[in-house]
Amino acid sequence: MTVEGTTVPVDEDGQRPRVRMSGQARRAQLISIGRTLFAEKGYEAASVEEIAERAKVSKPVVYEHFGGKEGLYAVIVDHEVARLLERITKALEADHPRVALEQAADAFLSYIEDEAEGFRILVRDAPVVGSTGSLSAVIGDIAANVEHVLAREFKARGYDRRMAPVMARALVGMVALTGQWWLDAGKPSRRVVAAQLVDLAWNGLKDLDKEPLKRRPTNGAPSRART
Repeated sequence: MTVEGTTVPVDEDGQRPRVRMSGQARRAQLISIGRTLFAEKGYEAASVEEIAERAKVSKPVVYEHFGGKEGLYAVIVDHEVARLLERITKALEADHPRVALEQAADAFLSYIEDEAEGFRILVRDAPVVGSTGSLSAVIGDIAANVEHVLAREFKARGYDRRMAPVMARALVGMVALTGQWWLDAGKPSRRVVAAQLVDLAWNGLKDLDKEPLKRRPTNGAPSRART
């Protein structure tokens, strides 16, 4: 058989022999297949058998590269978290804190839009306690980056910097949970969702009460007006 002037060997049945993949190429193939399968079915429902079948290899090949399903899942989650954190970290580079937060929210939503399979894996069931695949763990990693922006602003405005971790997780959690809904709803546009979320958060942050417990309503009475 000749293809574009090159002779390609064939077997007795006239079929081209299967080309053996390099270890690196096979690993990348299994990661890609596993990513799609975990996004479709979740960790529990996915199986090594199906991963091997889709890759057209035997089960031992999957175990050789990853030690089993949990090892493959962990590698995929690590890749997704790194991709997401890279987007968020770059987005936080801005001269104004509100711009930084809106860019970060948009970066988070753009990851959800561009890497839907990866995001579905991050918010699905995690296989073991303490896995980085849980939504709360991912929110914690992202919030640690956002926290620095808020801490700087809290200090400049005379607020308690110890509240920065709380507010950072509230903001990131709001974007993550809204993103889960938005991934299926598909509207409004990503930029509109990001702007609305940050507008809600920013309006609350700029009027943040420095002593919230003293303003708390008691016995059903309205809280005192700010002076």
